[in-house]
Amino acid sequence: MLRDFSFSSYTFKLRAEEEIRLPEYKGSTLRGGFGHAFKRVVCALRTQECEACLLKEKCVYSYVFETPPPEGSEVMRKYEHAPHPFIILPPLKKKQNFVRGDELEFGLTLIGRAVDFLPYFVYTFEELGQIGIGKGRGKYRLEEVFFLNGSSEPASIYSSETRKLISHPRDSFDMNSEPVSKDSRKLTLEFKTPTRLKFNNDLVLDLEFHILIRNLLRRLSMLSYFHCGQRLDLDFKGIIDQARGVQVKKKNLRWFDWERYSARQDTRMNLGGFLGKVTFEGDLEPFMPLIKAGEVVHVGKGTSFGLGKYVIRGE
Repeated sequence: MLRDFSFSSYTFKLRAEEEIRLPEYKGSTLRGGFGHAFKRVVCALRTQECEACLLKEKCVYSYVFETPPPEGSEVMRKYEHAPHPFIILPPLKKKQNFVRGDELEFGLTLIGRAVDFLPYFVYTFEELGQIGIGKGRGKYRLEEVFFLNGSSEPASIYSSETRKLISHPRDSFDMNSEPVSKDSRKLTLEFKTPTRLKFNNDLVLDLEFHILIRNLLRRLSMLSYFHCGQRLDLDFKGIIDQARGVQVKKKNLRWFDWERYSARQDTRMNLGGFLGKVTFEGDLEPFMPLIKAGEVVHVGKGTSFGLGKYVIRGE
């Protein structure tokens, strides 16, 4: 199903060089700062809007941050933007004030072609450290980058001492669907960051299994098509119909409200979503490849901010 879906996940370790003050949810700060610094690093025509830019079809910034569907695209012809090929997972601890010498870590996942652009991400986050983040623009040093290979220990591929980036293999999804608990008909998911799922154009809090599967199918098919060069040949309607047979056994979800200001769009954006745990019961085995993939690529809206992160929990 997803055999050609490639990705790489990393941990970036930062060291505060002065006081840094961050909000409780740090995804907006990291993603917003990255976007500003990334354009400064790679954009040849900074005053030009991407949509009208002559270079947009071959531009790293346009591909990574604006992500327009290519001309002649067979899918998403009604949309201006394809899903971004990167996910920033902010630190989930509530600590907000960091003093000189404190360590700060965040995750980054690159999908498909975007893996080739890792050097741009490393350099951009180095530059962002000199610009500063959070209230007062506190500065940091990018100390080390680790490649996360699911089958082994994290491997250091970059350090501030050597400033050399070590090559590494790409990862792909393990499509085996072994049960994650003794009862293979039960599955608990814990949503670690605010999750914004839509069904019939409405935001969802009363989560049902088929809604989760719909959103995973949409996200994975778009990422696969635009960034991995693979069109998923799936019976979407059949999968969704089958998903309706899986029921919610137990649910403990709460809404987390937060908003961010987009300087690029000059507007405040409400990006609240649900957090917590939900247990499903039914014939889950056919859906495990999708659910395992979603652990990596997140689900729903705002994934480049780190939204929609969940983990599979055993009963």
